[in-house]
Amino acid sequence: MRLKIPLGPVVADVLGLQLTPADTARLQHPLIGAVILFARNYASPEQLKQLAASIHALREPALLIAVDHEGGRVQRFREGFTAIPPMRAFGELWQRNEADAVQAAMDCGYVMGAELAAHGVDFSFAPVLDLDWGESGVIGNRAFHRQPMIVAALAGALMRGLREAGVANCGKHFPGHGYVRADSHHEIPRDERHEEAIRAEDLFPFQTLSGELDSVMPAHVIYDQVDAKPAGFSRVWLQQILRDQLGFQGMIFSDDLSMEGASVAGGVVARAEAAFEAGCDMVLLCNDPPHCDELLAGLVARGVRAGSELAGRAERMRAQQQTTDLVSNARYQAARANVAGIGID
Repeated sequence: MRLKIPLGPVVADVLGLQLTPADTARLQHPLIGAVILFARNYASPEQLKQLAASIHALREPALLIAVDHEGGRVQRFREGFTAIPPMRAFGELWQRNEADAVQAAMDCGYVMGAELAAHGVDFSFAPVLDLDWGESGVIGNRAFHRQPMIVAALAGALMRGLREAGVANCGKHFPGHGYVRADSHHEIPRDERHEEAIRAEDLFPFQTLSGELDSVMPAHVIYDQVDAKPAGFSRVWLQQILRDQLGFQGMIFSDDLSMEGASVAGGVVARAEAAFEAGCDMVLLCNDPPHCDELLAGLVARGVRAGSELAGRAERMRAQQQTTDLVSNARYQAARANVAGIGID
């Protein structure tokens, strides 16, 4: 039976290729608003369609379905999907021909969006707007380029392709994760540059694209000269800078609260509360069902509810599916052929 429940502010995951009774019970919790899928949730295009349909059928309005599907080494669905190159490949193409690079990035966004929407997935947490400083192993070739202007141009083109396919975008990792060497999955990175340096470089793509971004994901990085808290727990970064100064009006998703970079805020419930207090609309907790249940119970006990603007921002993230017949879609076929000509690392 489809339950009529407003979307909540927590993004959860599911165990495998189809919903288990525990998955179903968790996804019907009123504080859940979206589901993030991983490679373990994918076996084939048809299986993915069935899993997505079963998730969407649980509630009204339907839960959002998201995935990290950037290209390169961060592509959860592979067999049956187009192999998307790492974003650095578009930056390298820019060095040879700027117009070709912009067209290829836009075609890449269209292919990504069309394939996700055709299989029932609402959006990807993409594109990466971090700069390729050559220091960060976790970012590396996920970044388009070192130069902020080139990152903004190519990411903007990819976002236009996503929008053409009816799919929203998510710029990450605000205000920039590329400068620090530490991996926030396993460490607590610190960027000790002054705010002026960050604004001149890493913040530039976010500022340039702020009016086109549907959502943003902040970094679990501490920028010591700006605030003692990681960006995802900082009202300075999320409210004063992102909202007030950059004028961003879309969704703010936390990065995964199970990451080591989030540990400075305390336990899982304290991390979520800190993210909400800073200005996040939705929080992610991945790959840890017991802690997800603990989070939901803890938030209920503290009387946490969805923010007043969540519903509108969430609907902006829902895929506007234009077609499920990709074989006869000439735009898709042309875009796919162009993307196939870009080198895959």
